[in-house]
Amino acid sequence: QVQLVESGGSLVQPGGSLTLSCVASGITWRLYAIGWFRQVPGKERERVSCISTSGNVTVYTDSVKGRFTISRDDDKNTVFLQMTSLKAEDTAVYYCARKFLTLGHCDPDEFGSWGQGTQVTVSS
Repeated sequence: QVQLVESGGSLVQPGGSLTLSCVASGITWRLYAIGWFRQVPGKERERVSCISTSGNVTVYTDSVKGRFTISRDDDKNTVFLQMTSLKAEDTAVYYCARKFLTLGHCDPDEFGSWGQGTQVTVSS
């Protein structure tokens, strides 16, 4: 079964930046919309950002608009999440997942092939 692999998480100070990567092999990457989601203990997994198959349509949850940027490089089967002006409330495990052809509502329930996640901790 195909799984996506996340990387790039780290400990960073408030106001800092990180770029997360999501990669997969063995699939036709360009046929999938990709989403980034995050979860903290005791809470449900929530949407962060999604990108369409073409890369022309992107969705962001309100709390990250203007600070996070999602992009994709289909030649490398990779989707990136550039995070700037990080805040303590961005601390979470970040996951990527895929959805065949369409973005849908960028809802975690619509996506599959979840990776193990990468930890982002924003703290001084």
